[in-house]
Amino acid sequence: MDRYIPYVSAVVWNILRGSMTPEDGEEVVSDVFVAAWSQAEDLRPGHVKGWLGAVARNKAKNKLRELGKTLPLEDGVLDLPGTEFPGDGLEREEEQRLVRRAVNALSPQDREIFLRHYYYAQSVKEVSAAMDLNESTVKTRLRRGRLKLKELLTEGECPAYEA
Repeated sequence: MDRYIPYVSAVVWNILRGSMTPEDGEEVVSDVFVAAWSQAEDLRPGHVKGWLGAVARNKAKNKLRELGKTLPLEDGVLDLPGTEFPGDGLEREEEQRLVRRAVNALSPQDREIFLRHYYYAQSVKEVSAAMDLNESTVKTRLRRGRLKLKELLTEGECPAYEA
C-alpha cells in the first residue's frame, strides 16, 4: 500500500475532480486496496500497478454513477499526476504538453471519444451511448485517433495550438 497509494489516489482524484468529499474519495481508494487484497492470488508481479490503476478508475467511475454524477471533460484533463518518478518534472511537463497538443489537434468529437475511452476508461459501449453514436463508429474513430496521435507524436508534427 505504501508504494502504490499515491498512484491510486491520483487516479481516483483525477476522475472524481472534487465531485465528492475527501472522505468519500478515501473510501474509493481503500476499496481499491480491499479488492487487491481479496484477489491477491491473481495478481502477477510486474502487473500490479496497471491492475490497481484499472480498478481505481472503475471504482471511481462507479462511485460517480452511484451519486448520479457525470464525468466532466475539462481543458486540463490530460494533466497527469507525476507520482512515479520524482525529479523528472520538466521532462514530464514537456511530455504532457506534447500529448495535449496532439489530442487537441483531433476534431472536437474525436477528442471527446478519445478522452472518454482512454482517460476516463469508458467502454466503447458507454462512449457510444453517451454520445449517441454506433459502437462501430466509436471503434473506427478511436483507431483513426490513435493513428493520428502516433503520426503527430513520432514525426514531430504537433501543431502549435495548445488549450
